[in-house]
Amino acid sequence: MDIDPAAVANNNNVVERKVNLSNRRSFWTTLKSDLKETFFPEDPFKKLSVPLQQPRLRRARTIVEYYVPVFEWLPRYNLKLLRYDLLAGITIASLAIPQGISYANLAKLPPIIGLYSSFVPAIVYTVFGSSQNLAVGTVAACSLLLAETIGEKVKWSENPILYLHLVFTATLFTGIFQTALGLLRLGFLVDFLSHSTITGFMGGTAIIIILQQLKGFLGFIHFTQKTDAISVLHFVFANRKEWHWQSAIVGTIFLSFLLFSRYLKNKNPKLFWVSAVAPLATVVIGCLFAYLAHGEKHGIQIVGHLKKGINPPSMKDLNFDRRYIAAPIKAGIITGILALAEGIAIARSFGILKNQQVDGNKEMIAFGLMNIVGSLTSCYLTTGPFSKTAVNVNAGCKTQMSNLVMAVCMMLTLLLLAPLFSYTPLVALSAIIMSSMFGLIDYHKAYLLFKVDKYDFLICMAAFFGVAFISMDIGLGLSVGLAIVRSLLYAARPESSKLGNIPGTEIYRDIKQYPVPEATPGILVLQLSSPIYFSGSTYVRERVMRWIRDEEAIKGSPVEDLILDLGGVTAIDVTGIETFFELKRLLDPKGIKMLLVNPRMQVVEKMMASNFISTLGEGSVFLTIADAAQACKFRLNGSSKNLNEHESADHVV
Repeated sequence: MDIDPAAVANNNNVVERKVNLSNRRSFWTTLKSDLKETFFPEDPFKKLSVPLQQPRLRRARTIVEYYVPVFEWLPRYNLKLLRYDLLAGITIASLAIPQGISYANLAKLPPIIGLYSSFVPAIVYTVFGSSQNLAVGTVAACSLLLAETIGEKVKWSENPILYLHLVFTATLFTGIFQTALGLLRLGFLVDFLSHSTITGFMGGTAIIIILQQLKGFLGFIHFTQKTDAISVLHFVFANRKEWHWQSAIVGTIFLSFLLFSRYLKNKNPKLFWVSAVAPLATVVIGCLFAYLAHGEKHGIQIVGHLKKGINPPSMKDLNFDRRYIAAPIKAGIITGILALAEGIAIARSFGILKNQQVDGNKEMIAFGLMNIVGSLTSCYLTTGPFSKTAVNVNAGCKTQMSNLVMAVCMMLTLLLLAPLFSYTPLVALSAIIMSSMFGLIDYHKAYLLFKVDKYDFLICMAAFFGVAFISMDIGLGLSVGLAIVRSLLYAARPESSKLGNIPGTEIYRDIKQYPVPEATPGILVLQLSSPIYFSGSTYVRERVMRWIRDEEAIKGSPVEDLILDLGGVTAIDVTGIETFFELKRLLDPKGIKMLLVNPRMQVVEKMMASNFISTLGEGSVFLTIADAAQACKFRLNGSSKNLNEHESADHVV
């Protein structure tokens, strides 16, 4: 028998509260809503909703401003903003020169390629980038990952020209992949790289990058091609005779200077400029030392010749030979995802500090175009490095113009000053990279993960140890795999809890979290707090039945009413609906009445379409737990009254 909510409301002199079961949306309305929330959650086209009565020119201008952000901020630009951006651009250029040379060396590329990669991509980002804080450039993790992935197919030491061409090709694939993700609004795929994964991956990468720098730090002429920690350490200690103490002493001095500059910045943030110019000062001092002391004669290797001139075109250098194409595609996709995750996370983090919104999909398009154009102009993969962006923000940048200022500085360096850096000692570059890598080992974050969530800590450690002791792609795969397994476990084991009434209120809460709530005899209130899909539907049915058995064992009396709070069930599939049919078939022989509370629109629509609501009865669907509990009490009291009257009549007879 259905419970009439109106009767309950009248009996208790309260306003009738009912779940809306009449307004069902059409399929196309539902599909449109789902697609919008999947691909356009931030409502990116709100600015494009220009009334049709507006002039066509204004509507076209709005569309152009959305896709090419420079047309949005450049008309409002003034000399006051330029003053800040000029200082910030010059500051990050002083950091881009040593970092460009260092990271190119890490990627096994000619040093001049690192300088090229801070010129053209910065111009492209100025036009298409949406973040006012991000400073673009090369990064250590992607540089090493490129070297490792391409090196599996072609050794740079055996065929440097082919190796370079494959890196350009990988950069092109990275750009195409990133642009496609942005245009197709697939930015949510990057979210599969959780903070735990990125923390562990960056930490593991920092370890192997530091170990790789022992080549320049100790003056090795030949070095192992392997990147895992055990192989590198075995090579270093097995070849102690090749160590050059002169190089080690110079490297220690440079590294101490760089770490001290970082210490000053941390102690007094106003001295950020000391840390920003320290790498360039290291390179300049190193060049003078190597030139005056004839460092090559004492085991201190130098970069070598750097030719003048801006980026030469490299379209003809792209290599699509089917014998090698698999390596650039693999490198392009893996580094593309990593570069997006890092760059967008950094842009959003600094944007939050200034209360600025960053459109992740627009950033993907900007990164993609940056790498596509870069691959055609002798550049390799670029994104938004944390160190350069932090310096950009601390230097007072106001708009994307700081990247253009950096590009101009890099152009002048390439045209006029490039040969002066030919005497840069490799040990100086190794010290610069090592000092940067120490900041990527975020042990504070790892400890926080351990305290807060052990599974997140496990994901982090899988990435860390996988990268450090096996390989970068395997470490990343292990961590992402564990994160996906965790998501699948959540789907396969939907959360449920038993609720009780807080005395003196209509509030029902989890009895484990609030041990004081009261439970009404004969009524079991359960809350389902996760989507119910095919993977977890069987578990839901079995778990609900177990709740009932446990309740009857504890109370020593049968459960007569089961109230299911569905407010946390955000989605359900056909198998999930069938689970509720099965539950009803199991409960009916036991005389247990099922009541639903606050089913969400997506859920109730499917329940109505499958006729479950009509089977259950509309009178068994309530807006609040309090209403459902009151209806149960009303029914139980009515049943008891009828039973007493029947017994009295039998007694009289």
